[in-house]
Amino acid sequence: MMPADPNLRVVTVFGGTGFIGRHVTGRLARRGWRVRIATRSPRDALFLKPNGAVGQIAPIYTDLGDDGSVAAALRGAHYAIFLPGVLYERGSSTFQAVHVEAAGRVARLAAEAGCQRLVHMSALGVGKDSESAYARTKAAGEEAVRAAYPAASILRPSVVFGPEDNFFNQFAEMARISPALPLIGGGKTRFQPVYVGDVADAVMACLDRGDAPGRTYELGGPQVYTFKELLKIVLHETRRHRALVSVPWGMANLQARVLQLLPKPPLTRDQVTLLKSDNVLSGGQPGLAELGITPTAAEVILPTYLWRYRPGGRFADREAEA
Repeated sequence: MMPADPNLRVVTVFGGTGFIGRHVTGRLARRGWRVRIATRSPRDALFLKPNGAVGQIAPIYTDLGDDGSVAAALRGAHYAIFLPGVLYERGSSTFQAVHVEAAGRVARLAAEAGCQRLVHMSALGVGKDSESAYARTKAAGEEAVRAAYPAASILRPSVVFGPEDNFFNQFAEMARISPALPLIGGGKTRFQPVYVGDVADAVMACLDRGDAPGRTYELGGPQVYTFKELLKIVLHETRRHRALVSVPWGMANLQARVLQLLPKPPLTRDQVTLLKSDNVLSGGQPGLAELGITPTAAEVILPTYLWRYRPGGRFADREAEA
């Protein structure tokens, strides 16, 4: 019988089918490690399997609300990565259930399973006293993780951009079909967008580096933009000429009351509350530089996928039909 390969690692990824998760999974697979994708819908994770060799990436049914199910996903794993997060609540997927209870459960059971590393994905601007339920529960989730697994590495990214993002793509689609784009609160809120590839590299660095356990990292790109400046970039890259209309906070709240009733709401009242605070690095925590990563500028990446929304781009046929 051949001895086990000491370099082989088993990694359980919670939220591996999401935007950040698919990039993390690809990097793990290129290392030659075995990757378990812990998900409620293993069928939806099959698209990840081509990233690795036969049998290297294994979707496994996991109920984040059940100790036994989570423990089974972690059994024998060297590393655990927790990525789930929700921007709006639907059914059992509440902020409390996902950001706090599930995060704490994974941390506790990862410690019990003897996982050597845990990387937990939080968000920039979290705070236990925040008016936003999203930000409050993300902060509570960090506390639950730290209590159960003190050596966890916690990552707090700003708005994450990349080909599958829900930020720039959403406004590019809006610019394709609408005569105007909304400047919520006047468009003065500041952001520090971070490239999804850099965030995935940060996850990998936390698995590799000896100084990463127990630390919290804030992840942001090389430049700060106002919301208005970001929308101007969207219009430039999509070759669209649209009016930018200021929407007062009160009006935005009224609109969000209606929009948040949609199956996939483009805006909720809690998101309006989030937009009242800048989403930039505090300067009080280590970041990409301390992880050995040079942040990628948004202007380098955005043209590689926003071209799809230009007249004559990939969505030209859909636009013609409209």
